Amino acid sequence: MTGKRFISGLLQRPVLLFSLLGAIFFLPWLGEVHLFDWDEINFAEAAREMILLEDYLRVHINFQPFWEKPPLFFWLQVLAMKGLGIGEYAARLPNAICGILTLGLLVRIGQKLYDSRFGIFWALSYFGSVLPHLYFKSGIIDPWFNLFIFAGLYLFVQGYWKRDELSELDLPLRSGTYFALGGLVLGLAVLTKGPVAGLIIGLVLLVYWIKKRFRLFVGIPQVLLFAVAALFPFGLWLGIESWKNGSWFITEFTTYQIRLLQTKDAGHGGFLGYHVIVLLIGCFPASIFALKSLLGKIETGYKKDFRFWMLALFWVVLILFSLVQSKIIHYSSLCYFPLTYLSALTLYRLSHEHIQWNGILRWGLYGIGGLYALLCISAPILANSLDFLEPLYANDPSAVASIRAEVPWSGWEFIPGVCLLALMFGADRLFLAGSFNKGSWTLFGGSALFVILALIFYVNKVESYSQRAAIEHWEQLQGKDCYVAPFSYKSYAPYFYGQVPPSEPDSKAHDINWLLFGEIDKDVYITTKIHRLDRLVGHVPDIEEIGRKNGFVFLIRKKKLDK
Repeated sequence: MTGKRFISGLLQRPVLLFSLLGAIFFLPWLGEVHLFDWDEINFAEAAREMILLEDYLRVHINFQPFWEKPPLFFWLQVLAMKGLGIGEYAARLPNAICGILTLGLLVRIGQKLYDSRFGIFWALSYFGSVLPHLYFKSGIIDPWFNLFIFAGLYLFVQGYWKRDELSELDLPLRSGTYFALGGLVLGLAVLTKGPVAGLIIGLVLLVYWIKKRFRLFVGIPQVLLFAVAALFPFGLWLGIESWKNGSWFITEFTTYQIRLLQTKDAGHGGFLGYHVIVLLIGCFPASIFALKSLLGKIETGYKKDFRFWMLALFWVVLILFSLVQSKIIHYSSLCYFPLTYLSALTLYRLSHEHIQWNGILRWGLYGIGGLYALLCISAPILANSLDFLEPLYANDPSAVASIRAEVPWSGWEFIPGVCLLALMFGADRLFLAGSFNKGSWTLFGGSALFVILALIFYVNKVESYSQRAAIEHWEQLQGKDCYVAPFSYKSYAPYFYGQVPPSEPDSKAHDINWLLFGEIDKDVYITTKIHRLDRLVGHVPDIEEIGRKNGFVFLIRKKKLDK
């Protein structure tokens, strides 16, 4: 009975419940696998160099100014690294904390808009969906970026409601306070990843303005207050940076942001419907519930208005990043907030018997969930016969060598897939029986467990095929007085895992041509891919191979001894 009372007490305090769940699921095992190229290592290296250079205004990579990102996320990583040491756990810890805060915020917003049940459904949908859960165990920027944008928009909406008295909700602050706070939070998003945050919110407001038939729905003073507050955090950093270092850095930063929307990053192209597939499959199981609430007029009053804001946010992000040339999986991750809101709306309607558990819901559950389960169950079988893939990569020797990597598979890797199937079947039975609360906890809690099991069983193996050989090579160079560099492929691993120290102001350590052909004063360790080896051998003087593994080739160019 004590255990039941404890669980009952937690259900009556859902913010505490989801904070505990977030801590239990997001905090463990953050440092059990190397950071992944490009983004995770890139960001962690920027934070490491901030610490070494003691320059917290400007972002650096390989101790050269790196103008692609503003500094806020790196500040969070720096705080973690100063407390826990430089490493994988500290690099990923800020997002684990972001996950805990996000779940609590969703519960609170859901409680305010509807009731505790809706808040639980919203947080549960986010917590138990594959990609949203996985991102809180990563070291990428987007979880904080998305949280700031969503919170900024929510505060703006509250200011709008308070100003025009459009809702019967208890909004204790003055409307101007909501606009100012919303702007400041949006400004933190800009300071996290860049001005695209302002573009997204601007487009959402434009959509709402069109919906209002081009009538101003808030006053010009409120819009200016929101905009000025949004500019303040970024403007403060920009002003101090420009005053200290001149305008060059911010000019390059702005140019890069414009180019990012107009051109395709190498290896990051994709078809127009790329993000639709990512959201449908990656946000399982929330995506199948969201489909049910995507169309139709199902709310009234302020609930109807909030649903429109969420739909506007969803479609703006999805369309915007479907149109830009670069197609990267986390570009559409801001959609996770409105998508899980729509999922919660369906769960809420199911629990109130306004709709039935059938049709697209069951087909989606077994279709997408079955795909995950099938991949997991067949993985150990396929892993022992990967040679069937080699003809597909006949023109890529590096990929063939990676496929041939010696990676131990125990045969028990089917367990996550079997667990997911069992939990899906159990949730389906509960939904059919009308036990929607238990069914929701079974499905989404089971999906969160599936993500953890999949990480435990697969992530180390994925890394063994992809990058571990190179990272272990760089780790062996820690403490050596040498230069390190990748050749003809992009990687930040040499700097982070080689623990490269700061270079002298006049050093040419970042100049690959000097490292290959110049009169070097230290040995140079170079890593390349097998199919690019011929660009070095026979062209670069005094270079010799010292090893190769899993598609990577390791070389050294030794400095000439003084006579």
